[in-house]
Amino acid sequence: MIQVEKLSYEFPEKELYKDVSFTLEDGQHCAFIGSNGTGKTTLADMLMNPENYLYDGEIIRDESCRIGYVSQFSRDAKNQEITVFKFLSEVFVKNQAETTKVCEEMASSENLDVLFETYQKLLDEFQAMDGDNYESNIRKQLKTAGMSKRENTLLSQLSGGEYKLLQVMKEMLLQPNLLIMDEPDVFLDFENLNGLCALINSHKGTLLVITHNRYLLNHCFDKILHLENTDIQEFDGSYIEYNFALLQKKIELQELAKKDQDEIARNEEIVNRMRTAATNASIAALGRTLHARGTHLARLRARQIKEPFVDICRPEITLPVVESDPDKVALSIWGYEVAFDELLLSDVCFELHGNEKVAIVGANGTGKTTLLRDIYKNNHPSITIAEGVKVGFLSQVYGDDTDHASKLSGGEQNLLQIEKICQSDADLLLLDEPTSHLDTYAQVALEKAIAEYQGAVLMVSHDFYNIVNCADYILYVDDKSIRRMRIRSFRKMIYENHFDKDYLELEQKKKELEIRIELALKSSDIKTAKSLCEQLGEVVEKMQIA
Repeated sequence: MIQVEKLSYEFPEKELYKDVSFTLEDGQHCAFIGSNGTGKTTLADMLMNPENYLYDGEIIRDESCRIGYVSQFSRDAKNQEITVFKFLSEVFVKNQAETTKVCEEMASSENLDVLFETYQKLLDEFQAMDGDNYESNIRKQLKTAGMSKRENTLLSQLSGGEYKLLQVMKEMLLQPNLLIMDEPDVFLDFENLNGLCALINSHKGTLLVITHNRYLLNHCFDKILHLENTDIQEFDGSYIEYNFALLQKKIELQELAKKDQDEIARNEEIVNRMRTAATNASIAALGRTLHARGTHLARLRARQIKEPFVDICRPEITLPVVESDPDKVALSIWGYEVAFDELLLSDVCFELHGNEKVAIVGANGTGKTTLLRDIYKNNHPSITIAEGVKVGFLSQVYGDDTDHASKLSGGEQNLLQIEKICQSDADLLLLDEPTSHLDTYAQVALEKAIAEYQGAVLMVSHDFYNIVNCADYILYVDDKSIRRMRIRSFRKMIYENHFDKDYLELEQKKKELEIRIELALKSSDIKTAKSLCEQLGEVVEKMQIA
């Protein structure tokens, strides 16, 4: 469907790709992964609009290839006062209306050639989208995503996560040959994430999806493109298989590199001894032997296997160093209420002590972000921030940043906000979806930083591991109020209602082993890396069975 050959492209300040090649075949579900800022979104745009870029190499695609796109940032259509069904059927209804208009013009016009060409084009488009069955297809999509009951709901009444799923459905319904989606999972709650997973797996066309979400990666894809250091790794298989194969290859290459280094060191020692001997004795044969041995050493160095790239790509995140009093109430909320068109939260009451880390968890659209913003503004009568407490705020709305930040990727913008907090002296952090857009290792670095931070943290999150690895307890939004929940109870609820317990526990074990292997490789501890890789193989096998 699409073939990329020896593609190279760079910005004035940064090289993105160097001689990269890959293909996308019909029906493949491909995950596009890589560290923040490596150029994934730019490459996706190049596939759609190659004419907008000056690049070396070739992007080859069939002229009839229709490409759909779902952006990582939501559009503004959510405020339209139309129903879900009408929103999903807009393109089909528009095509029918234009076709009817052309037919009416054909009945009275003498210039039929142009009109017939337009009519045929509209008819071809309608057939390519399976327009005859669009109503039943819409209802099938809504059922797949778990949104059948929302068919007649106004867009303005949907949560942000539900609207994101609609954007995915709308593009899928047009049945493009290739659908490109840029982080469609960002900000989705647990239920909507399951809905997105079901939509992806039910889609019959070719997909290229940029994502850092481990749940989607492990459940939805049969091909991996990994962009790192201006190069692309292409792998036919699942993400679980890819990660395991990549680590095995790294261990193998590093072991070979170590053998080369040992052989070079042995020959260097021989050459040094021979030089010393040649200096003390003028023997022609010894000089010839020294020259031969030196030539051999040069050849060893020339063909030396370079150590593979084993840097974890994890940024160093160190939150402000503060002293906190665990007995001091840093934040108190009593009788908080918020409503827009309808009541979202009522009679919310809780306290946050000096070094507590707490996660607010609930479905999309239940008022969590509004509560966090009201706390930051500190102008609500039911909100009290203790005297002397300094607040740091991380927003999920990147438009709050500078113009420079708007040129960065979503992950880079998030890291920029985190860096600003790190440079502050805040002892109360308000974090709204702190792991959004971050690559896996940046997520781990942030989790570690939050765990080591001595101040108070109140965060809104839908990232299961971010929650269970960082929070002391949960504030769960339930029936327009908030109740306190232990981490153990939260785990049980998630296992029962959303994700398989065995999968989540295996995924956590897999992640821990992968990080330990990377660290062992970075320390050139190949023996430990091999031992850990054997354990990882057992986990991977169990995950594939599950």
